[in-house]
Amino acid sequence: MAKPIKHLQTLVRQIEEPLPGVKRLVLADEDDWRLPAFKPGAHIDLHLGNGLVRTYSLCNDPSDCRRYVVAVKREEVGRGGSRHIHDVLRVGDSIGVSVPRGGLELLPQSMNVFIAGGIGVTPFISAILALEREGKANYILHWASAGEPSLIDMLGPALKAGRAHLYNTHTGNPPDIRAILQACGEDTKAFCCGPGRMLDAFEAAVAGWPEHRKHVERFVAPKIIPMSTDQPYEVVLAKSGRESVVLPEVGLLATLEAMGADVSVSCGGGICGACRTRWLEGPPIHRDRVLSPEEREHEVIVCVAGCSGRRLVLDL
Repeated sequence: MAKPIKHLQTLVRQIEEPLPGVKRLVLADEDDWRLPAFKPGAHIDLHLGNGLVRTYSLCNDPSDCRRYVVAVKREEVGRGGSRHIHDVLRVGDSIGVSVPRGGLELLPQSMNVFIAGGIGVTPFISAILALEREGKANYILHWASAGEPSLIDMLGPALKAGRAHLYNTHTGNPPDIRAILQACGEDTKAFCCGPGRMLDAFEAAVAGWPEHRKHVERFVAPKIIPMSTDQPYEVVLAKSGRESVVLPEVGLLATLEAMGADVSVSCGGGICGACRTRWLEGPPIHRDRVLSPEEREHEVIVCVAGCSGRRLVLDL
């Protein structure tokens, strides 16, 4: 059986800087073949070289499968991925990208409310472009920026129709998240992506909502604190038969890396899904913010996972 494709090579066709500190990349196949399809708000991993793998939301219309568009804000105190993109990457460079994964489950008829902070608007731009193309007006965007918004040129129809509300926090107040959500009907689904304070306010406001009516996109992984009750366990790679003991102070991911397991890692904090892996025996302890309860029945995000038994068998 052939191994599934984990990533493909693309060329950087275009680099724009719509606002200082933000780079927008257009990636395409070197022969202009169609790229793998994606859902609104899906993510891809960029393989930047020197072991740097970073996850970004696609912000173009999913119908446009001859290119992937991502926007990257420069983070001076980040882990180095954004600085590499801003300082090193050039038009014409070859770059590996993963097959797109994930995406936003939009309501086809009821209202979709998007609340974004800064560059966190990227997955919602993709969703809005898809809804606009389908002739649907069942969405509203509340977008806060510390200054001028960076990707405003991608939201022309939404702005013209009055379905995008902008908040410049340098000159005014941020959106009142609780008031926005209290005004929503019972069939509304709310989405949020932005800085930690915004996400915390959103999660507090929707704490009593059913899970299918709320969605949070995080681009900074929360710190994982090992539990004092964690115990050593054995991890087994089913395809190779390799085995090792996972110590609580080492963790599953570091153990897999030491074993030479073929696992892609990006965020290292359970928010991007790059390292999702099938598990065969366990059960694992799930600490991610990616998988649904149904997906957890057979998949695990290994960068933050543990095991509640004595043995974890992975399909690796």
